[in-house]
Order: sequence, then structure tokens, then C-alpha cells
Amino acid sequence: MARVVKVFRTLRNHWKKSTLAVCVLSYGGYWLYGKHCDSVVRREACLLAREFGRQQIAPQERLKKATVILNPSACNGKANNLFEKNAAPILHLAGVEITVVKTDYEGQAKKLMEFMEQTDMLIVAGGDGTLQEVITGLLRRPDQEAFSSTPIGFIPLGSHNSLSPSLHFLSDNKVKDITAATLSILKGETVPVDVLHIKGEKQQPVFALIGLRWGAFRDVAAKISKYWYLGPLKTNAAHWFHTLREWPLVQDVSVSLMAPRPRPPDLPPQKPPRPNLLYRILCRLNNYWSPPPEEPPKPEELERWEEQQLLTPELYIQTHNKNPVEKRINDSLMICAEPQTFTVGDFITVGNKKVKDPTLFTENSTKLEAGACQLKLPEGAAGFYNIDNEEYEAMPVEISLLPRKLRFFMSAERREQLLSQPQ
Repeated sequence: MARVVKVFRTLRNHWKKSTLAVCVLSYGGYWLYGKHCDSVVRREACLLAREFGRQQIAPQERLKKATVILNPSACNGKANNLFEKNAAPILHLAGVEITVVKTDYEGQAKKLMEFMEQTDMLIVAGGDGTLQEVITGLLRRPDQEAFSSTPIGFIPLGSHNSLSPSLHFLSDNKVKDITAATLSILKGETVPVDVLHIKGEKQQPVFALIGLRWGAFRDVAAKISKYWYLGPLKTNAAHWFHTLREWPLVQDVSVSLMAPRPRPPDLPPQKPPRPNLLYRILCRLNNYWSPPPEEPPKPEELERWEEQQLLTPELYIQTHNKNPVEKRINDSLMICAEPQTFTVGDFITVGNKKVKDPTLFTENSTKLEAGACQLKLPEGAAGFYNIDNEEYEAMPVEISLLPRKLRFFMSAERREQLLSQPQ
């Protein structure tokens, strides 16, 4: 008993050191527990991957080949370590023959895609910037029609992973997100996604999976990190200072729209059996001697551009890839414009929400659907676009939709959840 009293007396006499020791030990225990949980997640994922690796293949079959485009500088330079510890072991255990190609500088992924050979699957390990570069390089190829059918897997290793919530369940655990995305690649279930074709006046086209963003909220979001010294107040401060310099924030934007096109039915999962040779010869002879008459295009099917003037502080042109399994009547892109009635308080409040979810728009915003659009900025307007969270110089552009152009691996659980949502 005397020893216990002596210990408590020592702790009371040295309460500062005791408090520091308790804090250090508590943090150390919490850190060790987190490392243990990560190890458990990796072990469970590796056990599932081993089951895929134990499946027998026919003698004439070969191992699946995957090309991995890895951006080591993603996630503040931690992407290479995250991939090697969490994703690579799963792919190796599943018997996938992987070729890892690491990028050294910004824009290199576009050039690498020009020389990529045919592969069974393409895996992008990085963030929004890496994915956008890979998609742009892929669709710029002369033979892009053949490569567009290659399934693509996305392993979220960047600071921004905008497409991940549409493909997998996300959590606060980075290791769990990476392993879940890698396992969905092994399961092989894919979903078609739309692509935006963005063409300027002089530059080569750029392709996007999420959308194009322009306006005051985008400009503020790019400057928030400069106010790091204000701690939790940096977001509010960035929006308030921007209103002092730039108010009013509303600008007149000219948008020309083309009507959306009806969505064709989904292709059957299996091709119908090919007719016999005699039937095909007879059909060709019939078409040669009596070709079917060409129907003139209907007036409503001709390309008609409808111009609209929008007064808005923020414009977002986006795809429907937030829910890629949603059943839609038309193939269209969505144009969202915030109202011009924002006060300074409204601008700060809405801006705080948009930092977490840039695709979030208020109830009074203008929402238009179109098959394609032409965007003309006001004269003298300078600034930048955010195309899939990557910065590009603002200029007049034409944006068209490539419906269901690419296929991405998706988890079955996420698909069921999105299908259960009200349409």
C-alpha cells in the first residue's frame, strides 16, 4: 500500500511530466492500434486474393496481363509506398501479371499512353490528375476505338479521387479504400461511364470523367491553402477576402446548347449467333441489287444550337458519372449555374459546402441538360477552368458527350446501393 501511495505522490509532485507521458503513451497506443487494424485489413484482402489465384485455368489460357500507370508523387509522395504495401500483393496473389509504369513529371502519362501496347486491363494508381491524363492520352490515340474497350481499374492514391465514390464504398481508412478498389478489379464487374470531349480553339482536345468547373468558388478553392496560418478559419477567410477584392462576383456567360439525344438500348451481354453463310450471301446480294432508300434526316434530328445568357458566379458542366448505373432516357451532360442573388454571407456558407463537394448546388441553381454545349466567356475575363480538378487556362471551348465510352471496374455492393437509390 505504501508503494502505491508513493507512486501517486510522485505523479502529483511531477504532474507536468506525468501529463506529457500520458499523452505520449495514449497517442502511441492509438497509432499502434491503427497499424494493427491496417494489417488485419491487408490480411483479409490477401486471403480473398489468394482464392482468385488458386482458380484453375485451361491449358490454352494464359495469365491476365495488367498495365499499371503509377504516379509516385501522388498523396504527397506516399503513393508508391501505398501501392507496394496494399495493392501490389493482392494483384500478385491473384496471379495477375502486372507491368508497373511510373511517371516522373506532370503530363508524362499522356505521352506514355501513346506507346502502350494492348493489355487485358489498365490500372490507374493515383488521383484525379493521373486519371485525367491517362484518359486523355488513351482517347487521343488514332486507334482509340480498339483501346476504349479495355477495362480500366482506378486505385485511389491521390488527394482528390472524385470518381471513387461512384465505383466503391469509401471510408476514413485509406488502406481499406485501396484494398477494396483492388479487389473489385479482380472480381471483374465493370460499368460504362460517360466522357466529356473538351476542345479549345487551338489546343488538342482534353477528356474528362467528372466535369468542367469555372467561377468564383473555384477561384477561392485554389487559394485556400495560402491562408494555412489561420487554421480552421482559413476557408471562411479565403471566401471573405475574395468578396472584398472581386465583388460583385456575377459574370455574364454565353452558353450554346444542343438538345440531348435518346439513349440507345444497352447491348446484350452475349452476341447473337452468326447466321449461316448462305443466308449472309443472300442478304448481301439483296442489298446490292435493291439497296434500301436513304431516309432524309428529320428536322428535329438536325444539329440546332440554342444560345442562352447566364448570369452566375459559378458554372459547372458535368457528366452523370456520379451514378453511372442510373437508367436514363437521354444521353446528356448537365449544366449547373448558381443564382445571381448571393449575398456575402450566402457566398461564404455555400463556399464552405463546396469545398467538401464541388458538385453540390443550391436549390435555386439553374440546371440544363444538353447533348453538347459551347461555352463563351465574357470579354476580358481571365482565369482558369478546373477539369477533373486539374487547372487549365480559361478560353472558349466546345464540350461534347461521348456516352458510355469507357468501362471501369466497379464493386457489386456499390452497384446494388446505387440501383436502390430513387431515380
